Amino acid sequence: MSVLGGGAPAGRDRAPGGDAERSGDASRSGDASRSGDAERSGGAERRFAPDLITEMFRNPLDPGYAEAARRRAERGEPTPRQRLGGRLARTVVLVLAGVLLAIAYHQTVAATPESSKTQTNLVDDVRRRQAETDTMQRQADQLRDEVSRLRDAVLSGSDTDALRALEARTGVVKVHGGGAVIRLTDAATQVDPVTGKATKNLGKVQDRDLQAVCNELWHDGAEAIAVNGERLTATSTIRLAGETILVDFRPITSPYQVVAIGPGDLNKRFSNSSTGELFRELVTDYHMQVSVKSQGDLTIAAAADPQLHYATVLPSATPSTPESRSSGTPKTSPSGGR
Repeated sequence: MSVLGGGAPAGRDRAPGGDAERSGDASRSGDASRSGDAERSGGAERRFAPDLITEMFRNPLDPGYAEAARRRAERGEPTPRQRLGGRLARTVVLVLAGVLLAIAYHQTVAATPESSKTQTNLVDDVRRRQAETDTMQRQADQLRDEVSRLRDAVLSGSDTDALRALEARTGVVKVHGGGAVIRLTDAATQVDPVTGKATKNLGKVQDRDLQAVCNELWHDGAEAIAVNGERLTATSTIRLAGETILVDFRPITSPYQVVAIGPGDLNKRFSNSSTGELFRELVTDYHMQVSVKSQGDLTIAAAADPQLHYATVLPSATPSTPESRSSGTPKTSPSGGR
């Protein structure tokens, strides 16, 4: 049986003076070890506590400072020549740093006019192209109206009504009437208070959101729809390119306004649908801004003329004339007329 603590085994006599001798030897060896440590650390004994916080309070000064002070005391004060050399070295370093900063600043300032000039040229070019596009669009509208007048002069009655109805449904003519206006706006971007960076905006309107709105409006009886002024047709596309939403390859930005001509209760049909419920959840969960309202007099511009790649028009000498002409006023197109 052993006993913890270094005592002699039971039943065995201790040698006279043995413990005293061992105690004296341990004391002498401990004193010598501490004395050597004290000499190596500059005469100050450093004891380490079992935990870091206690050690920081007991010995706040790092031993390296004491060692540096000891070496400085051994070297003595620097001579005047050494002081002068140190000052000259610091002066040279500061002058070189100042020269480098001045050169960098000069290069940056010299490059700024070129960058500003390039940006200004790009902005002017974009505005000039936009003005040319607007002018060409107005000319196209005038030519379209002239074609319509010439066509109406030749056709009349049921042929004119049928043609107008087809034009309204295909989106190649301007229409007006009552319907609904749905406005979608991105949620405000949140900033991380710790990093100061903008967080991911889950309330930003996506292309699929506009697709869902338009599909629901078609389902609820809309006869003509435009998104931010872009008329939708059977071949229209709403997609995302990077961070920008495109409608028929034309970029649009928030707020997004969807105008639809249809039944008088179109706004109620949309609000009571499953799509309306989905957007109410988006408003609650992600703070997206959505408004649905009814409006009695809406006008939607015509879409661009469709480009035919495979279909061709059959040649005809004279337009066909119906045998009987309908009496009375022409019927209004289902989408509200021209």
